[in-house]
Amino acid sequence: MKNFLSFALVVCLCSCGFAPAFADDQGKDSKAADRVQAAADVLNEIESAPDSGIPQEILGSAECVAVVPSMLKGGFIFGGKYGRGLASCRNEKGWSAPAFFSVAGGSFGFQIGGQAVDLVMLIMNKNGVQHLLSSQFALGADASVAAGPVGRHAEANTDWKMRAEVLTYSRARGVFAGVTLNGAVVKQDKDSTREFYGHMVTTKASLTGEVEAPAQANAFLTTLAKWAQEAAK
Repeated sequence: MKNFLSFALVVCLCSCGFAPAFADDQGKDSKAADRVQAAADVLNEIESAPDSGIPQEILGSAECVAVVPSMLKGGFIFGGKYGRGLASCRNEKGWSAPAFFSVAGGSFGFQIGGQAVDLVMLIMNKNGVQHLLSSQFALGADASVAAGPVGRHAEANTDWKMRAEVLTYSRARGVFAGVTLNGAVVKQDKDSTREFYGHMVTTKASLTGEVEAPAQANAFLTTLAKWAQEAAK
């Protein structure tokens, strides 16, 4: 069944004329260091438009921030999602060394067309952090997930702080909004981890401060620290 779904996703992408774009995107996204810079750019662009960005209360409260530049979405009979990104968590020194991960999943429905979107995931509490540290978890099944509110401030009547372990956002064609990712599986990207660190590093070691962040991580970590500090004011 899994092989059939993988084949069907490729067929649907080709039928939508999206296969060349997928190949180009994967080629450009092959270097982990490039992905670090791309994630920094995504965060900068989103937060530079605060009226349609992540509410300050939410970013200021997030335990971890994860960014997936150019996540692929395709649809024909069913929808598919795949992307590779990185995450960092707060610790006593500031923000942790990045952990690399992939996110993949599908939701059945009648969708036609394909597009690449930027994905941002905010892990909001300790339970969500524990799922992230496990190196693999399913959104909606293992960790509760909800589409995050948008704007400079979260509405007073929202219950995001009480319920959701993970809040998710997407940006496509300049539009930034909360997005639901129920069923998507987040797991460690071991190839990117080895490439970036020069050897295997566990997700837990990265996110809990057991390893130092390489200089190549500075673009993302500096950007994240800047906007988190702004949100906390």
